[in-house]
Amino acid sequence: MKLHATTTQQYQTVTAYDDSGIEINARHFNYSLLVLPEVAPIAWPVPSFEQLTPEHFAQIDAAMPDVVILGTGARQRFVHPRLTAMLTARRVGVECMDNKAACRTYNILMAEGRKVALALIAENPAPGPQEQS
Repeated sequence: MKLHATTTQQYQTVTAYDDSGIEINARHFNYSLLVLPEVAPIAWPVPSFEQLTPEHFAQIDAAMPDVVILGTGARQRFVHPRLTAMLTARRVGVECMDNKAACRTYNILMAEGRKVALALIAENPAPGPQEQS
């Protein structure tokens, strides 16, 4: 789905998404990704939902977001609270939803000026930039 451009182009905005990946400011990504409004997208080394660890959420926590939108793939799944304990301890909300809903929600919160992190899990990820040979 293509999304309409807004006045938020100085920020990292989801401009399109489909089953093959996500576009951030018209740049396509097809691997798991962390997206923050004021930082270039970051490869997130999450091979699958089932392999999430507390360390993956520590990487998100280091960005100090107020809310985390977790895209869990093609369908909504919920993480075990022990994985997000460090975020919860800082009173950071973690919302789980399918990737398409996560992209839409991130854009809304980002446009409202919220300090939001979008963490997307690619279900059939291509190698991230650090993994390519």
